[in-house]
Amino acid sequence: MNQPQIGQLVRELRLLVGLTQEQFAAHLGVTCGSINRWENGRSEPLPLARQQIWQCIEQMGDRGEELLQKYLAN
Repeated sequence: MNQPQIGQLVRELRLLVGLTQEQFAAHLGVTCGSINRWENGRSEPLPLARQQIWQCIEQMGDRGEELLQKYLAN
């Protein structure tokens, strides 16, 4: 998955769970600036943050599976 796709995935995940960038950042234990940079394709999540993002997706069940298929199929 390339950098822009990760940013799009993070944004869509955040919006699906109904969180602001600040709230999602607090949930993941990162700064709001990190979320903003990921979503805008200026940087990528570090491995620990990626793991937490995947856990959020897994907890979403079918919606999470659909989200992964959308971005991993590209």
